[in-house]
Amino acid sequence: MAKFVLAGKADCPLYAQAERLADTLQRTLPSFRVHKIPVLPSEWERWLELTCNKNGWKHEESPLIWRELVEQGGKGMLLGGYNEFVDHCQVYYGVTLTIPEDEVETIVAENLETQLSLIAEEQHRLSLIHPCNVWITGALCLTSQILIPFLLSDEAFPDVQTVALHLLHLRGDAEDMQMLKSDTEDLALGLLYRVTVHTDLEQAFHEAHVVILLDDFNADSENESDRARRQRVKKLSERYRKYGRLIDGRADKEVKVIVSGMSFVNMRCSLLVDSAPSINSHQFVAIATQLVNEVRAVLANKLCVMPSDVVDVIVWGNISGRFVIDLRWAKVFNYPGAIRVPPTFSQPVLRVLYDRKWLETEFKPLVHQQRQALLSNTEREAAISATNGILQVLKAWHGAYGPDEFFSVGITCTDFYNLPHGIIISAPVTCTKGKWSLLKGVTLEEKMLEELDLCADELQQEMGIQLQDPVRKT
Repeated sequence: MAKFVLAGKADCPLYAQAERLADTLQRTLPSFRVHKIPVLPSEWERWLELTCNKNGWKHEESPLIWRELVEQGGKGMLLGGYNEFVDHCQVYYGVTLTIPEDEVETIVAENLETQLSLIAEEQHRLSLIHPCNVWITGALCLTSQILIPFLLSDEAFPDVQTVALHLLHLRGDAEDMQMLKSDTEDLALGLLYRVTVHTDLEQAFHEAHVVILLDDFNADSENESDRARRQRVKKLSERYRKYGRLIDGRADKEVKVIVSGMSFVNMRCSLLVDSAPSINSHQFVAIATQLVNEVRAVLANKLCVMPSDVVDVIVWGNISGRFVIDLRWAKVFNYPGAIRVPPTFSQPVLRVLYDRKWLETEFKPLVHQQRQALLSNTEREAAISATNGILQVLKAWHGAYGPDEFFSVGITCTDFYNLPHGIIISAPVTCTKGKWSLLKGVTLEEKMLEELDLCADELQQEMGIQLQDPVRKT
């Protein structure tokens, strides 16, 4: 079977004549097939260049005609332009065709009108699609790569039809970004509308509905000087202020903003809030899941259970600095006590953990060591834990949890316990109809309040760029 491909500018008379000749041969010869590719005049040169580069051809005019080697399975064989096609048809098929000039003009007009109509229809179809625009910064980090498949699921976005994923990594390698884009598209997930990649802020956060910020502070080395560290943190702060201004000016006013990472999490979130005054501060949250999971892991080891058996741990304060652990609500399942209980039965942690001296002297340092062990063993961020925390917050925003289910996240401090107004502080919250609320009925003892005041002081120092070493204090 002979299959020919005719490509040309939609307004090209020679393409119109080649098209008419091919139609005649297709009607009269059962083994002759033709595929047509009309291209808008404004797009022709670019299309021709890409096609020729892909196939190793050299051709400069419209039309471009080649033969597909269907039976041989090879790449197409370039025939040439209009004259070469006419000669081929005359030699192999004994067919020539003379087309009146007015008929050629009619075909040209129809081709151009058809292409413009198809483009208009496609633009109208696209205008009816309203994807959820999700932006991820620090897109080349491990957390982003683990997170992306979960974002493109009904679990994270149960009420949206499509997700447009925008991946931003400032000064990121262009080849790495394109590879990430291809990997994401190759997932072939139904929720994905499109993927765009960015290495600058030219288009950043345009019409964003969700922004996930993963840019973090990572010391160049253990021997980095205080001055060098301060300079690097200052640059990170400037970046987040710029992010905040862009979110304020470009994002949807109901945008949901999530800050995750290992260092200066509260500070980075505060900078965004301060730089985006037109957006409700309660739409910004800082992820505390890594810290909560470290606390659960230490408790689980002490109680001889799995970390998943320890629930309802509360963490107050600076997520990546000074913090307060609150176990008054914490419960443990499957505790191996003297009396065995059903797996669905829980007990208060403070009731079964009798070693009060351990809680007061060793507990917090062990949490600190848990983080240091993670960093030294993997030399990378706690990506899986961070992913879990981000998904937990997204699901809460979309109503996946009941009014009595709570967890610790960093939110804007507004009138609780006389803490400085406007700082981001980790606290136990619930989420109802997309709104965060401090857990009802929770109170703080005097000693915990004093510790929380120290947390707030540290956060204010960070915001004043009187920065501490970005490692948790014990």
